[in-house]
Amino acid sequence: MSAYILRRILSTIPVVLFVMIFVFSLLYLAPGDPAAILAGDQATQEDIEAIRTQLGLDRSFPVRFAEWAGGVFQGDFGTSIFTREPVTQMILQRVEPTVSLMVVTLAIALVIAIPMGVAAAWKRGSLLDRAIMLFAVLGFSVPVFVVGYVLAWTLALKLGWLPVQGYKPIAEGILPWLRSLILPAATLSGVYIALIARITRATMLEILQQDYIRTARAKGAAGHTVLYVHALRNALVPIVTVVGLGIALMISGAVVIETVFALPGLGRLTVESILRRDYPVIQAIILIFSFVYVIINLLIDLSYTLIDPRIRY
Repeated sequence: MSAYILRRILSTIPVVLFVMIFVFSLLYLAPGDPAAILAGDQATQEDIEAIRTQLGLDRSFPVRFAEWAGGVFQGDFGTSIFTREPVTQMILQRVEPTVSLMVVTLAIALVIAIPMGVAAAWKRGSLLDRAIMLFAVLGFSVPVFVVGYVLAWTLALKLGWLPVQGYKPIAEGILPWLRSLILPAATLSGVYIALIARITRATMLEILQQDYIRTARAKGAAGHTVLYVHALRNALVPIVTVVGLGIALMISGAVVIETVFALPGLGRLTVESILRRDYPVIQAIILIFSFVYVIINLLIDLSYTLIDPRIRY
């Protein structure tokens, strides 16, 4: 088991290095001269050269990358071109809304999706199964921003149950914090619920046909025992894999949802930075999102040693 864990940890090193090189290359891959674009049409050549010096474009790629990577490993992502604030400080100010949105979204998705998938598999071919699969298809088909606007119009504007926009920090109380996240998290969780429910159903259908399930039923085991002790436990590996892969859906969806519901998180900061071509901020956010995705998938791989008894080496 220890050898497996070590191999998985070491395998992330080249992935992280590749991501860092790609993210840093965004500045050089941008069409045109980034310094000229940032300087504007009225800028003089001296202004352009000053920006080139500030961005490090007057130095070689390996030298600039080594300096940038060294700063990243020390928690220094540089300085914003427009606000002149440290990028690290800007990101720390926006982390809480994004992390809160992802945690609440994940909680909603798991609480709803897994029982839905189990119920659909248990009642295969029934009206309940068809209704759950219809919901899953709609979850994949309808864009999240459309769902967001519908929920905001219905639950916030018409019924007045929830705030339509804005974010309340958790320091102001659990209830205000949760109320500000229910609408965006419910919107973002739709695709995630559909994905997990479909995978849970497909995996459970396969497992429910196994001999040990028929044996458990023949011995008189209760229905919930067969489902949740014998079947679901053995279905966790593909479900956990999908949970890890679905983090990418939440990261990309957070950019849209935070814009729709005016949440001051990293997703909204990403949109603002792209519109302003604030390259240091864009690089830092993409790098952080990539690191989070790599780490989560590493944790998912390591969790297999706990839920899959076949992995020992």
